[in-house]
Amino acid sequence: MANLVLSECGKRPLPRIYTTPRSTPLSYNNKPTSFKFRQPPSSLRFRLNSRNWALNVSTPLTVDSSPPIEEEPPKTQRFDPGAPPPFSLADIRAAIPKHCWVKNPWISMSYVVRDVAIVFALAAGAAYLNSWLVWPLYWFAQGTMFWALFVLGHDCGHGSFSNDPRLNSVVGHLLHSSILVPYHGWRISHRTHHQNHGHVENDESWHPMSEKIYKSLDKPTRFFRFTLPLVMLAYPFYLWARSPGKKGSHYHPDSDLFLPKERNDVLTSTACWTAMAALLVCLNFVMGPMQMLKLYVVPYWINVMWLDFVTYLHHHGHEDKLPWYRGKEWSYLRGGLTTLDRDYGLINNIHHDIGTHVIHHLFPQIPHYHLVEATEAAKPVLGKYYREPDKSGPLPLHLLGILAKSIKEDHFVSDEGDVVYYEADPNLYGQIKVTAE
Repeated sequence: MANLVLSECGKRPLPRIYTTPRSTPLSYNNKPTSFKFRQPPSSLRFRLNSRNWALNVSTPLTVDSSPPIEEEPPKTQRFDPGAPPPFSLADIRAAIPKHCWVKNPWISMSYVVRDVAIVFALAAGAAYLNSWLVWPLYWFAQGTMFWALFVLGHDCGHGSFSNDPRLNSVVGHLLHSSILVPYHGWRISHRTHHQNHGHVENDESWHPMSEKIYKSLDKPTRFFRFTLPLVMLAYPFYLWARSPGKKGSHYHPDSDLFLPKERNDVLTSTACWTAMAALLVCLNFVMGPMQMLKLYVVPYWINVMWLDFVTYLHHHGHEDKLPWYRGKEWSYLRGGLTTLDRDYGLINNIHHDIGTHVIHHLFPQIPHYHLVEATEAAKPVLGKYYREPDKSGPLPLHLLGILAKSIKEDHFVSDEGDVVYYEADPNLYGQIKVTAE
């Protein structure tokens, strides 16, 4: 029983109405102990017998009728993606499990065998059926597989394929030469891209043009650069002549891209590229130009579109404008955090999870088959600096609208400032229309 009772004055002891409890339990063999019931005090009887006793207990004597004071909700500070992050590269590295850094050449080679087998099987099947109902399906599938071969060669270039530089070089040359990419020339420029990602002037791949360079472009170049689907065919031209505002070629050893000690590497890759081009010419005479067009040329350009589509969207098209840096504001970490992950649905496995791009950019040594796990482990550290990608259906059709919007709005950045964002030229498409007419 409770020994306290509530009243309008607070708490007070309940009068003693029971005898002292027995020290031993009652037994059915014992006679019941008699006790005398004591009446409670009159003041307590009055309250218990009163009709309004519940009111006396549960409510105060006076009620404050003034309206409650509404507290203002705390103001949430808007996240600034251009602000320096509160964590370091070492913090992210420490969050990634140690086994994610292990490179297994047998696993890597198994992906090569798988992809090459699929490429030859698709070509053999399409050539055997030789039906116009089959060719469009073949072109999409084979172009996607050519892109998958590029990604494996890309791993060789980063050294995430294996710890053996010779194995990486041999496999990288075979894969990239087969799709007309100069392996070492690309590898060196891609290294420059990773070392300077997010830097306006020093980045190498899909970096923004300054307003001055943008305004110096002739109308045909602007038409090509900002018109779909033409911009998705840019990669071979980039290999030959790089981006607007930069000089040199991936095939020439004396290009600004390369150091003197890299001359022999560039010559080797250019020789392999030339040998592949010669082989294609020979096959053209053996199989006929139409058959080569259907078997190789169309899938090659589908592969180019995949490459430009994926690499562009890893650095453009977020719903919030992301910063680009210059000068002291740039750092390897801040530049890497402006990259984006993308979900490609069923294509994720086919092109070796290249959509997990943030962790790949920060730590390109991690093999592709550990990137998903490494990304999940790093998310708690990255916080808002990691932008969760939109979920895809079986095919990443949702990214087409994002691509179109970015091409329409992301034209140049200011010539001044160390933290800059893309701006749009409102007169661009009027100029393009005049040019086209």
